[in-house]
Amino acid sequence: MKILVLQHERVEHPGAFRTFLNEDGHEWLPIHLNDGDTPPSLDGFDALWVMGGPMDVWEENTYPWLRDEKKLIQEAVERRGMPFLGLCLGHQLLAEALGGQCGKSEYAEIGVLKVKLTEEGSTGILFDGLPETFNCLQWHTAEVKRMPAGAQCLATSSDCAIQAMSWGPRAYSMQFHLEVEHDTVDNWLAVPSYSEALASVLGVNGAPMLKAACDAQAGCFKQMAERFYINWFHTSAKI
Repeated sequence: MKILVLQHERVEHPGAFRTFLNEDGHEWLPIHLNDGDTPPSLDGFDALWVMGGPMDVWEENTYPWLRDEKKLIQEAVERRGMPFLGLCLGHQLLAEALGGQCGKSEYAEIGVLKVKLTEEGSTGILFDGLPETFNCLQWHTAEVKRMPAGAQCLATSSDCAIQAMSWGPRAYSMQFHLEVEHDTVDNWLAVPSYSEALASVLGVNGAPMLKAACDAQAGCFKQMAERFYINWFHTSAKI
């Protein structure tokens, strides 16, 4: 498979999924939108992945390329029916591109926290083999408030109703992170807005606490990430 990957920060890449992609011989092309890269035509690509980032989906005046990114997502998912995966900001961008709505979270989620699969999530392909309730990395202060027409909610939490979403047969997204690596927290702390958000939610000792929590879950994160990755590829072949 040849996958176009839209990134909004160089440190917020596919994470642990990179290892699986490389092992399986898939080709993936990162496009760094925040550094001025322009996405190529979708022609010749088999799927579109959209990563997280510190900007909000509505900040189009500050980041004008967000407008074109939403159009590209709409073209990929709605017009071409391409397999899609959105993580964090990518989850929110999928919702907005298809007519949903995002906004500031009432309660920011930052930490290793639990999500629970909905009936659709627990009986579908994407989370097959994962527990009904599991720990994941959360690091967001905005969320999907209203899903686009035709979407299904696959996972939820007490502070964020729409944690994962599907649209059509091959578009999937999630607010949380399973692709965590040993250096993910350190890398993301280098992004000023992420560091500030963490301190505001977890306090001055929040960074070492979060790193310790991720280290404690490292084995589980790797197992779930690999199963999720395999499941997503199964959905990508489903017509």
